[in-house]
Amino acid sequence: MRTSVIGSAAYSTKLGTVIFPVNFFSCISRRQQEAELKLIEEETARRVEEAIRKKVEESLNSEEIKMEIQRRLEEGRKRLLDEVESQLEKEKEAALTEARRKEEQARKEKEELEKMLEENRRKVEESQRREAEEQQRREEERYRELERIQREKEEAMRRKKQQEEEERVNQMKLLGKNKSRPKLSFAFGSK
Repeated sequence: MRTSVIGSAAYSTKLGTVIFPVNFFSCISRRQQEAELKLIEEETARRVEEAIRKKVEESLNSEEIKMEIQRRLEEGRKRLLDEVESQLEKEKEAALTEARRKEEQARKEKEELEKMLEENRRKVEESQRREAEEQQRREEERYRELERIQREKEEAMRRKKQQEEEERVNQMKLLGKNKSRPKLSFAFGSK
């Protein structure tokens, strides 16, 4: 198989492709041409770059460009101010939301505290009510006990009085006072 490359000949073998220059001197001339072309390309690129730089400088120094730059700066400032204002508005809204949340939390905590205080007050009142009822019950029991003791004393006194009266009546009968005792007559008689 034979392939050709400009200025050289290539031959394929079992070991690979071998390239031989067709004309050794023509290769040198071509390298020179390539170097010259490269120099020309570099010079052209430098001149184009210089021309572009000059054109840009001229453009930048023109009134139209200055006005465009000024307009864009103003737009950028306005956009920046709008963004800052928007950010401040967002932060203000976030602060208001946080303040509302804290206020709501404080209100809930206050309600819970009031509930606890009310519950404690109710428990104290309930305890005092139970204590008062218990005290009243004890007083009533004590009063009933005193009444019972008084009745027993009165009953004992009544029985004692009745017993004394019965003893007095019996004594009177025995002594014959009040003519309650029948007269006994003792007579000596002879029969």
